[in-house]
Amino acid sequence: MDKPEILYMVVPCYNEQEVLHETARQLKEKYTTLIQQKLISPKSRVVFVNDGSKDTTWQIIQELHAESPEFFSGINLAHNSGHQNAVLAGLMTVKDICDMAITMDADLQDDINTIDAMVKEYYNGNQVVYGVRSARKTDTFFKRFTAESFYKFMKVMGADVVYNHADFRLMSKRVLQELGNFREVNLFLRGMIPTIGFQSCNVYYERHERFAGESKYPLKKMLAFAINGITSFSTKPLKMITSLGFIMFVISIVAFIWSFIVKVAGLSIDGWSSTMCSVWLIGGLQLLCLGIIGEYVGKIYAEVKQRPRFIVADFINDTEKI
Repeated sequence: MDKPEILYMVVPCYNEQEVLHETARQLKEKYTTLIQQKLISPKSRVVFVNDGSKDTTWQIIQELHAESPEFFSGINLAHNSGHQNAVLAGLMTVKDICDMAITMDADLQDDINTIDAMVKEYYNGNQVVYGVRSARKTDTFFKRFTAESFYKFMKVMGADVVYNHADFRLMSKRVLQELGNFREVNLFLRGMIPTIGFQSCNVYYERHERFAGESKYPLKKMLAFAINGITSFSTKPLKMITSLGFIMFVISIVAFIWSFIVKVAGLSIDGWSSTMCSVWLIGGLQLLCLGIIGEYVGKIYAEVKQRPRFIVADFINDTEKI
């Protein structure tokens, strides 16, 4: 490399007042080291994105910027837009003033020391560098089982996702520019980034326990996130409905022929249970199919409205102001 390039860290924050000071301290130390090693430019910044927090998160971000404007910047969204939209808001805000950007959560579960390896892989020619968990020792059995099942199920459903990768990744300026061309409202960045292409690689790290505060992704949100990912990047559920409908059609013909033969042979006995079972089976399958179709129709409804995915209320940065 001729000279170190500009790295912007995008850190989405929602009610992170308990952990934000420690996250800032560790990132400042890491940036200082990377600048001294001439791996990144002194113009590099850490951008905290306040996603409509109800606590003092935005006030802390403003204080961090006031104390160290050469390290910290802040984006304040007008309202809570969700984790994926907060990440995208940060990336789209800084894409024209950086050479590369890394996204990571504020809870310090992602290993900050992995940033060194990501930057080096970028200089080796990789446009996207995925942070992949090498182990889930800190997770409970239930958390580990559901998370691993999620990635496997996404693969089966046809979504191109990196196994055990969340949203800890580095992207080059070129990738950020291409990401800006994606206009869908229902965001699933883990599936969107691999579809962009370009040379990529994985770096592996061991995930830590959350430093402080509570998880912002309980089971309910994780299930909603999984459904959004599947319906945003795969049409297999629709194809499964077609296959299921064909199978039920064949079974119904066989059942009709069998009933006719039994009737002609005089072996049939009028029964209420068989009728009700048939009604419930067919009715249940119909409702299931309608529910899956409804997910896709709902996404079409959201997409055609073309509402903004996020609204930036404030952007504090010592070199750029909006």
